[in-house]
Amino acid sequence: MTLGLSRGQWLLLSTAMIFLLLIPFNLQRFGIYMLSLWCVFVVAAHGLNLTMGYAGQISLGHAAFFGIGAYASALLVKAGLSFWLALPAAGVLCLVAGIVVGFPALRVQHHYLAFATLGFNVLVWLFLRNEEWLTGGNFGVRDIARPSLFGVSLDGNLAFYYACLALLAVASYALAFLLASPWGRAFAALRDNPIRAESLGIDIRAYTLAAFAIGAFYAGIAGAFFAPLVGYIDPSPFHFAQSLSFLMAVIVGGSGRFFGPYLGIAVLILLPEWLRGLSGGGLTKIAQDWYLVGFGLMVLAMMIWSPGGLSGLFGNAFRSSKPK
Repeated sequence: MTLGLSRGQWLLLSTAMIFLLLIPFNLQRFGIYMLSLWCVFVVAAHGLNLTMGYAGQISLGHAAFFGIGAYASALLVKAGLSFWLALPAAGVLCLVAGIVVGFPALRVQHHYLAFATLGFNVLVWLFLRNEEWLTGGNFGVRDIARPSLFGVSLDGNLAFYYACLALLAVASYALAFLLASPWGRAFAALRDNPIRAESLGIDIRAYTLAAFAIGAFYAGIAGAFFAPLVGYIDPSPFHFAQSLSFLMAVIVGGSGRFFGPYLGIAVLILLPEWLRGLSGGGLTKIAQDWYLVGFGLMVLAMMIWSPGGLSGLFGNAFRSSKPK
């Protein structure tokens, strides 16, 4: 048995994709936009879940990769390059950055590694804010056009949602196949016991760098879609606070569980908007005002009583199988 998805999980994933394919027909324009944002953030969270949940490498710099991908895509498109060429270029740039950031993980672990990746995030954020000649500084990059595909414009919310959904589907199935491969078993061995993994012949240096590189690549391509989705980017969405949000989403959803990012990002992105859209007083007003406090308490509760996150609470249907 492998770390890949079970037959039931494959069925669940395919059912979820069909559901996501049909649900926009019952949503208004803003609802479709929020669902597109959810798709993009789930792809980014998939990358952090691989790095942290499956490979056991702590990262507080995930928003930096997300920002690098967004700015790289936006600037390349502004320079006249097709979005579909800027997309892989942004991903490869983040992959290289992930390898560079992964080098501290070869020497330090745990909270030392967290501080190293946090420093990287702060460095990238300061670069985005201060290097106005390239990034526009606090004014950002404006009027980022949505792409066309085979002559069909994806400018509409529904059309671009399906592009985001296609990205999510490809990223999810690719990750599922990766986890089912020997790479998935190597990542799990690296997470559980690096010394034992090395004694079994696993090159822990190579797999540590690969975990950061692939996780960064996922964040980069998600960022590349984020830029045309919102149409304008500045440094604020890529602050280290966003890295903490990604981290909390992975923990709440279920670190090291395939469907964890789906649930964690839903809590992080969709639940606040749902609460904001509610009308009335009493408990509704309290929920709106104290959402962030409740979210923080949820994270603490999950870490203490349910390390498997929301995925663990839903039982075996969301669990990745363990290798024998």
